[in-house]
Amino acid sequence: MNILGLETSCDETAAAIVTDKREIRSNVVLSQLQEHEIYGGVVPEIAARAHLDHLDSIIRAALHDANMDWDEIDGIAATCGPGLIGGLMIGMMSAKAIAAARKLPFIAVNHLEGHALTARLTDNIEFPYLLLLVSGGHTQILVAEDVGIYKRLGTTLDDAAGECFDKSAKLMGLPHPGGPNLEKIARECTDHEAALNRFPLPRPMKGRKGCDFSFSGLKTAVRTHVQSLPEGPLNRQDIAALAYACETAIADILANRSQNAIREFKQSYHAGTTSPALVVCGGVSANKAIRNRLEELTTKENMHLIAPPLNLCGDNAAMIAWAGLEHLRLGHTSPLDFKARPRWPLAPTAETRPGAGVKA
Repeated sequence: MNILGLETSCDETAAAIVTDKREIRSNVVLSQLQEHEIYGGVVPEIAARAHLDHLDSIIRAALHDANMDWDEIDGIAATCGPGLIGGLMIGMMSAKAIAAARKLPFIAVNHLEGHALTARLTDNIEFPYLLLLVSGGHTQILVAEDVGIYKRLGTTLDDAAGECFDKSAKLMGLPHPGGPNLEKIARECTDHEAALNRFPLPRPMKGRKGCDFSFSGLKTAVRTHVQSLPEGPLNRQDIAALAYACETAIADILANRSQNAIREFKQSYHAGTTSPALVVCGGVSANKAIRNRLEELTTKENMHLIAPPLNLCGDNAAMIAWAGLEHLRLGHTSPLDFKARPRWPLAPTAETRPGAGVKA
């Protein structure tokens, strides 16, 4: 079975072909970094127009790289939420048009589930597993019980981890994309202990019961420290030290809340899995400091840490094609009148949280 996947939920235009043998035959991603860099963030209208301009050629490139023609495609999957509605509409309508013209099944994919199922594509992991989803718009910890079935243990009450990275980077004068640039300059910090002492950033929610997250207080503290630096152009060494302190604080928060979730997972699901694992996914999962911190945690807790290859951490269409394939082989398809969803929670029946938690 060969599935074509399309991803247009934010600022990457992507198409990929994945097989039921877990082969990624092609995975073409066109980034829009230059288009948005001068604005310091993603502009939805610009992103949508770029998808419209390039999606057709990206699909052709995916077919070419896979050395396939349309007769070998068995289904079309597209991200239909959550995300920027203009971009979602372009990818979704393109997929529907192809499905209708070629009489192929159409599968509407939740972008978050694309991230969530990537570990099954790359590592063939079995259900259930613990899932830490960390991206620019979402920070959640869930149990992946089966395809389409997720139990949320915790979510952010305000900012997502990726949002904290990006906004902190902007406060430090770093260019878009903020998170990767903050990680890059943090590596220039040579005296880690001095950096942590000079910039004693808070760890919101650390030590509390439950698995919810909070990052807005950390972001505010970064702003206070930036404002306390000497006037004039920001010193690169100062920013490297502050970036290291910020990255370390985010990693500590994620590890602390994940530790609570691990213990809850073991109590409820340990009998159902022979190899318990924590899967970290989403764009922020590419951060090496976070991976190292979670590796320490899972080793201590006798669990495996599974993280996608770096090229599958960010938005891509291979994960969408795979999620579509997982649903299709269970007989799940979507009608051609399916509507794009700017919000689409993985666990729709989970208890509503205050603040940003309402969109989880």
